[in-house]
Amino acid sequence: MENSKRKRETFSSGIAVFFATLGSAVGLGNIWKFPYLTGANGGGAFVFTYLVCILLVGMPVMISEFYIGRKTRKNAVGAFKELKAKPFWKSIGFMGVISSFLIMFFYSSVAGWVYSYVFKTLKGDFAALASQSMEQAAATVNQQFDAAVGGPVSPFVWQVIVMAVVSIIIIAGVRKGIERITKTLLPLLFVLIIICGIRALTLEGAVPGLKFLFQPDFSKLSPSVILSALGLAFFKLSLGMGTMITYSSYFTEEDNLFVTSAKVAISDTIVSLLAGIAIFPVVFTFGMEPGAGTGLLFKTIPLVFSKIPFGNLLLTAFFFLTSIAATTAMLSLLEVPVAYFIEEKEMSRNKAVLLTSGIILLIGILTVHPESIFGNVVIAGKGFFDLFDFISSNILMPIGGLLISIFVGYIANREDTENELSNHGTLNNRGMIKTYLNILRYVTPALLIIVFLNCIGIIKL
Repeated sequence: MENSKRKRETFSSGIAVFFATLGSAVGLGNIWKFPYLTGANGGGAFVFTYLVCILLVGMPVMISEFYIGRKTRKNAVGAFKELKAKPFWKSIGFMGVISSFLIMFFYSSVAGWVYSYVFKTLKGDFAALASQSMEQAAATVNQQFDAAVGGPVSPFVWQVIVMAVVSIIIIAGVRKGIERITKTLLPLLFVLIIICGIRALTLEGAVPGLKFLFQPDFSKLSPSVILSALGLAFFKLSLGMGTMITYSSYFTEEDNLFVTSAKVAISDTIVSLLAGIAIFPVVFTFGMEPGAGTGLLFKTIPLVFSKIPFGNLLLTAFFFLTSIAATTAMLSLLEVPVAYFIEEKEMSRNKAVLLTSGIILLIGILTVHPESIFGNVVIAGKGFFDLFDFISSNILMPIGGLLISIFVGYIANREDTENELSNHGTLNNRGMIKTYLNILRYVTPALLIIVFLNCIGIIKL
């Protein structure tokens, strides 16, 4: 066992750890879901509540996963075996692996839409929008979206392309694959989203858009808005799905787990806010509805950018950065089951990647355009896309996060936890550790229980 640990690959430096972990957290949720939920829940008040939830739920669970991963140097399942946890607690790791699969089944489909939109913008499919009336342009955008998600051939082809790209990177390994790509693409993502944001700030709707995003109106707060912010804070940081346990198992011994979690949480939030800065000024400029819904990214953004100078170039940049976010997030999701198969089933990395990708494509096709193949199949009132999303996001991930907080807060050896978080006594952070453990033991589980009970409909707030 010790020999396998010494041979295990790790990230090369602290900056590599930061970009890889940030790449796991940053995804379509930042560029699509965060602006959409902010618009649907009153703007600035939702953002403020979200930041509070990051502190009380997101960071404590993230630090806990960091501790488990680096302490054991194992995959999500093997980590709890290494900690000699009782069989019940090992279920956390299995739930993480299952959650990663379920998320990839539908996430790869959406990522395929994004990839197709990059191709569409490069091909000039939206160039004619500039000369069309708003009504004509809206019809064109709707047609393009229907073509992207209709099928099943075209969406499945793009899903295969997405999985091929992600698989090639994962096969290259931790340093040559995940580390190299995230260190290259994440800075590029920041540059592109800043460019889009700067252009949006020159529009007429910049002031009302920024007020909507940053000026809290606490009269808009309600229990449902608070729960929505709490759920987003937890899910958007890739928690409860095994990714942070797996990635932190590749951390170096010198990494400050508190500082890394703070950097990731802050940077992830900045990306989300930059997306809001890029979107809401243009939405207000053209009199659109901030809470327009899930079609905001694919239907309204091409329409909006087509009506401003250099719009097609900015539109290409926007969807390219969205594809970067989708790709880096999928790297962490795919690595969870891959690491499990490598370490627990003794597979080679190549075989583990091919097996995992094959399962994702085989079942993921159900989320592409299932009615074209299987007819209108509905399970518990949901199609396959919504079903996979519901099981992972509303059941497995909240339970996983709750169990992790309970395990580290009450079951794990307190001395081992403090030793790992202080880097074996080299960091003077005993007060921070005490504060973290108090939040983890008393605040985080209570909030996660409320979220879970609300998600499954036992309580209605």
